[in-house]
Amino acid sequence: MKKNRRDFIKDSTALTALSFTGLTDAPTSSPGHGRAAKPVQWPLSEGPNTPKIVVNCPLDADDAAIRRWRQIGVGYINAGIIQGPWKEVELRPAMDRLKAKGLTVINIMHPVSIDTVLGRKGRDADIAIFQESLRVAGACGLPTVEYNFYVDRLIEGYEEEIGRGGSGITAFDNSMVRDLPAKPEIGIHKAEEIWANLAYFLKAVIPVAEKAGVRMALHPNDPVAQISHGSDQIMANLAGWRRLITLVDSPSNGITFDCGVTREMGEDPVKVCQYFASRDRINHMHYRNVISDIPYDKYHEVFIDQGQVNLFAVMQKLYSYGYNRGLYPEHPHILDYDRDRPGGANLSGGVAGGGGGGGYTAQAFNVAFARALMWAVMSL
Repeated sequence: MKKNRRDFIKDSTALTALSFTGLTDAPTSSPGHGRAAKPVQWPLSEGPNTPKIVVNCPLDADDAAIRRWRQIGVGYINAGIIQGPWKEVELRPAMDRLKAKGLTVINIMHPVSIDTVLGRKGRDADIAIFQESLRVAGACGLPTVEYNFYVDRLIEGYEEEIGRGGSGITAFDNSMVRDLPAKPEIGIHKAEEIWANLAYFLKAVIPVAEKAGVRMALHPNDPVAQISHGSDQIMANLAGWRRLITLVDSPSNGITFDCGVTREMGEDPVKVCQYFASRDRINHMHYRNVISDIPYDKYHEVFIDQGQVNLFAVMQKLYSYGYNRGLYPEHPHILDYDRDRPGGANLSGGVAGGGGGGGYTAQAFNVAFARALMWAVMSL
């Protein structure tokens, strides 16, 4: 018997309802997988095989700050930039105190001296300090040490601009700063010179990191302009990222994969994520969004839910390769709610201009968005 449209809709609705209650034998499958979906038990949580959402929090954070992060479900932190040499008698008690209150320190950034970057006299002493900090990190159970390798960061190209609803976001325009002269104390340095200095550094520190059980994560140049004050930026393009992990072939020699920076270069963050995750060379993760007008030269650091990066697909790729290290939903932007509170718009170290600037409310928004995408991926 031929059914009319109303009967068809009615029967289809009933079948759908039955499928959700488990009262039908019709198979269910995850979109795009062509196989029966595995039952997922809620509530979900971060575990040994999932990324760990982190925020910035200093080692000496007071109880009020710790409570704020714990209240929104954060259990892991970056402890900021700490000058070496690190000392176990200082680092271990600080990490233990935070751990007892529910926050595990998963990453600390260690400065690399300009003498090391430029291969100047004195770099061996500075590298020895870095090596000692790695030993301390391993002894204290710190899994990741992040670092930069800048000749000179082109921060003059950043500016604050108005985002949605009058919020404050960060923009970068290289046309304003591309012809800035070299700084007398730095000079002009070409790519191969810098590569040689990076190789020298890595060959000295990676064996120490391996022995300590620590992974190092080099953050790419940001902004990604290819020249800063006349000097090349070797980690401002994908070719440089790929070359980095060949200098010393070790899981301890990896990158901080920043999907926002990836898009600033005009690259596909999903494909780049796959390249490094498949090689187990993502040792830390920055998770944010941008709109790129001109690759390398002009972009806007927009809200995490606004930009050109398919953050859901990035999360899928991370999860498919078992990435289980830190994931920082960074650069919270400036909201009135934070701006109206003393210090509230200064959580990330300044106003929008160089990245970050937002306060607790903006960071909570980023955390919630990242966790929602993670839970969605885990539920597929």
